[in-house]
Amino acid sequence: MSETAGMIKPDIQALPQITDRITFLYLEHCKINRQDSAITVIDDKGITNIPSGIISVLMLGPGTEITHRAMELIGDSGISICWIGEHGVRYYAGGRPLTHSSRLILKQAELVSTKRKHLDVVKKMYNIRFPDEDVSGLTLQQLRGREGSRIRKVYKEFSKKWGVPWNGREYDHGNFTASDVVNQALSAGHACLYGLAHAVICAIGCSPALGFVHTGHECSFVYDIADLYKAEITIPIAFEIAAQETEDIARIIRHRVRDEMVKTRLLERMVKDIKYLFMTENEYTEDKVMYLWDDKNNLVDCGRQYGIGESK
Repeated sequence: MSETAGMIKPDIQALPQITDRITFLYLEHCKINRQDSAITVIDDKGITNIPSGIISVLMLGPGTEITHRAMELIGDSGISICWIGEHGVRYYAGGRPLTHSSRLILKQAELVSTKRKHLDVVKKMYNIRFPDEDVSGLTLQQLRGREGSRIRKVYKEFSKKWGVPWNGREYDHGNFTASDVVNQALSAGHACLYGLAHAVICAIGCSPALGFVHTGHECSFVYDIADLYKAEITIPIAFEIAAQETEDIARIIRHRVRDEMVKTRLLERMVKDIKYLFMTENEYTEDKVMYLWDDKNNLVDCGRQYGIGESK
């Protein structure tokens, strides 16, 4: 393996967009290094080279070791990392955004900081959940009540379909096996969904912390986005797998959730939905990234010399 230090950092424009990558890759009991622009996975079966540009999320399970040079490549390639413990404990690490523009995060900060605009984004989120209903006239409390009723109905529907008893969502962050089988399945499935949402949010230059329905947590917006797809993806799969009484429920859930993410083109949908929440169509016609801020004109061109008294 090459010992060359300081490999050339990949240019952002040369990296594949987040929508063109695979959803996530789970690894355990292996050592992770790098060979040029590839991630190398070393285990008892040998060495596997994985092009760094094709991955959105690396989920590292028990027994994994990773080198500094591998993390350097992972960060430069915009890959997110989830460390998955035996009891489902997760810690995040994110790569750099796959864009030079700060347009989306500035818009996110504007919308989350203004009460009326904040509520407009929340209503858009509920529009995604209820595409055939007009929720524009509902209060936030009414929206929460309608969503709560919808989720209870989803749980009841799949509990009946698969013959799995449902006594409510109960889990312990510190003890994965303390809850019943269906709650373990839900926790494992949601972890995959959170990881993918976190990767997409970071890749397109948004903040995981600035949430609209959830707030106060470093991953508030991750939970906002993941909640849009739970009733469609992770909840049905969790009840189906729980009915099979399998021993390695976490592994089977990961495989099924990953297949469903690919089938439903979830990466592409997440990017599209986030842009729908934040931007109008004509706000994406501007290709230029950097400006100078101006208290009168808002933005002016950068990269030019301004004379004394010149206003624009």
